[in-house]
Amino acid sequence: MIPPGLLIAAPRSGSGKTTLVLGLLRALARSGIAVQPMKCGPDYIDPGFHAAAAARVSYNLDSWAMRPALLDSLIHQAGSDAELFIGEALMGLFDGVVSDGASGDGSSSGLAARQGWPVLLILDISGQSQSAGAVAKGFASFRPDVRIAGVVLNKVASSRHEALARKGIEEAGLPVVGVLPRNADLVLPERHLGLVQADETAELDQRLEALADFVEAHCSIEAIRSLAGPTKLPTGLDQAGLPPADIKDAGLRPPGQRIALARDAAFSFVYPHLIAGWRRQGAEIIPFSPLADEGPAEDADIAWLPGGYPELHGARLATATRFQRALRQFAQTRPVHGECGGYMVLGQVLTDAEGTAHRMTGLLDLETSFAKRKMNLGYRLAELKQDCPLGNRGSLVRGHEFHYSTTLRSGDTPLFEVSDANGTSLGALGSHRGRVTGSFFHVIDRA
Repeated sequence: MIPPGLLIAAPRSGSGKTTLVLGLLRALARSGIAVQPMKCGPDYIDPGFHAAAAARVSYNLDSWAMRPALLDSLIHQAGSDAELFIGEALMGLFDGVVSDGASGDGSSSGLAARQGWPVLLILDISGQSQSAGAVAKGFASFRPDVRIAGVVLNKVASSRHEALARKGIEEAGLPVVGVLPRNADLVLPERHLGLVQADETAELDQRLEALADFVEAHCSIEAIRSLAGPTKLPTGLDQAGLPPADIKDAGLRPPGQRIALARDAAFSFVYPHLIAGWRRQGAEIIPFSPLADEGPAEDADIAWLPGGYPELHGARLATATRFQRALRQFAQTRPVHGECGGYMVLGQVLTDAEGTAHRMTGLLDLETSFAKRKMNLGYRLAELKQDCPLGNRGSLVRGHEFHYSTTLRSGDTPLFEVSDANGTSLGALGSHRGRVTGSFFHVIDRA
């Protein structure tokens, strides 16, 4: 049986979604509820916190970057042994991109409508009171196929503040199921790509327990749980789920039978659905740690270096001579692919934020730098210009780019021809040299 679901959303980023979601996930999990977290959009940091809070892998759902078959597969796979879906929206509830006709708009509201999940709206009411009712009413009426089921008030200053805001919300016809007071002690540490990763956060379990205590003390957990609605299933399918063949073929095909995956504090940005999908299709994941000076398994078919924070570990990677030597030797006979941080490590030089240059593996004619930060952010539709682990030349893949590094020099053959979510050409992207490929692009699904 596929469980009901509830989407937690807000008018904008910074309203308290993650605080509420993490506290709610941990509170439900420790009470014995099998709660399945999901994250709307391409964010790859929040799902790590979700997983720690709920003790279940959290998956991204993205209507722009994922084909409907992959979305359906993820819902069925993730929900098959769960009692409740809790989704966390991205940015504001209705924020997305212009649909290109071949995909959705990437908005959380679009996913709520698609899956039939009611929305629990969290409102930061600092600087307002009754006006919060107008905000809630506007959100409730903005899109007829999206139902706002309840409201949690955040950053409430006093009982009087609560009473005034509650009056406005209830006059808008919505129940208030939680009132969170201001509490600066519960803020999680951040870095330039968002929250510091879950496995880097000091005393994470204690922090999650504190968030759960906070949410339980100021919200009605049962009232929130009762807001969840039935999860819509695709036409022609029942609660038993998708046919096995559809599940097996829904995601990106494995780049090899035995995949050597760099996995440590410098290489950690891997979308969970990719790993799960590769394993479902019979591939084996063999982790190795460049920071521990380990090379890829000698019997692997491909080495994959994902994104992460290599710029924080430049000196260690530069002196990881066994790793560098093993990867260069591997690349003589088998493919090596790098995404974002992994791509930079495949280059000649990586310059960190302090301006220190670190010698990398030299497998690509590439130099990158954090000394001059420039944010690169957005969806990408990429056409492969070369055969590579992502597919054959001419095929299309969808994904996301989010980094602050700049390219100082790139002398290899481009890997992709890329456009953004609006269809605007961004030109060539990435690098290809022999069996080695890479780019700043994080692949999510085939187009």
